[in-house]
Amino acid sequence: MSLPSEMRVIQNNLSPYAELRRENKITLNQKKDNIIFITGRFRSGSTLLWNIFRNIPAITSYYEPFNERRWFDPSARGTRVDSTHIGVSDYWSEYDGLEILGDYYDESWICKQLYMSPLAWNPSMQQYIEIMSEKSKGRPVLQFNQIDLRLPWIRARFPNAKIVHIYRHPRDEWCSTLIDIKKFPKELKIRDFEPLDGFYLLNWGRDLKHYFPFLTLDKNSHPYELFYQIWKLSYGFGCLYSDVSISMEELLKKPESIIKNMLDLLLVNDLDLQKLVSLVKPVPVNKWTHYANHAWFKEIEEKVDKMFDSYCNCYQSEKELNLCTGSYLLTIFLICSVPNSLLNSQIRWRTERRWRSNSGSAADLPYVNLRRLAIV
Repeated sequence: MSLPSEMRVIQNNLSPYAELRRENKITLNQKKDNIIFITGRFRSGSTLLWNIFRNIPAITSYYEPFNERRWFDPSARGTRVDSTHIGVSDYWSEYDGLEILGDYYDESWICKQLYMSPLAWNPSMQQYIEIMSEKSKGRPVLQFNQIDLRLPWIRARFPNAKIVHIYRHPRDEWCSTLIDIKKFPKELKIRDFEPLDGFYLLNWGRDLKHYFPFLTLDKNSHPYELFYQIWKLSYGFGCLYSDVSISMEELLKKPESIIKNMLDLLLVNDLDLQKLVSLVKPVPVNKWTHYANHAWFKEIEEKVDKMFDSYCNCYQSEKELNLCTGSYLLTIFLICSVPNSLLNSQIRWRTERRWRSNSGSAADLPYVNLRRLAIV
């Protein structure tokens, strides 16, 4: 998606009157290259990443800036801390003194406009992020669970920022969002899910269906179908727009090498690596086997995969793809080309950046485990 040529003329202020011509100014945050965004689905390990950065002296690590608890407002944020967030005593200390954020914050950010193209218009959201960056005492790190499908906009508004993407096996992630799997057995359906939907799944489905019409909100379907659809979208967007993708399973298995490689390539220094490694505690994997067997999950996942294939097959050529409005179509093509064997890759650095006009060749970039993902 590109800006209409007429808007370029307006942007360049080609006015016939000298007094109406103004110099184009680039904001400080558009130039800054030290901002780090963390993106991941709920229960993907994003809090662990946030806490790792939080324990680096030269970093200011902000937890879930869009959270409805309004961390910047002492009268609203409360004192509750999720007991599953091991080693976390509060989420809000970095927000102390940032009450000005309340002038820009909009709670609808957690459930509306969840997909944002590079040309999306939300100046309040941009200003909100810019204030956190400008006021941070150290290098700003912002950890989100609501920007995975907004990454095209994030990349356009903060082109020099670094984006770290974390993902988790969708079956375990699904079970983790349920907190107690006994409260929502596999026999129940979407019609039964609303009271137990603790991580906004149905709200996400309702909003994103405007952009991704194949999303399943049928009351007789199991909510894991919608969950897996959104997981695939999130994974694809993360792979396409991030500088580094990290598997939660590999972070748990090899914390020292994963953390070291990530921080080296983000140019983060002056840290106690062993202290950071000590923050990574064992988390049970394959908990999904206590929810349903492989065949049950596989049936739903194959249905979703075929649905994605069918939707993508509507656009047979790159020419048709480029003519379509909505840059998410490119991501869908990417997702459908990702084999399941890549789910456990250690760290994958992007080798191509179509949105970065000044990048060098792939060989010039400090990537490890280079992998190119075909767009078919």
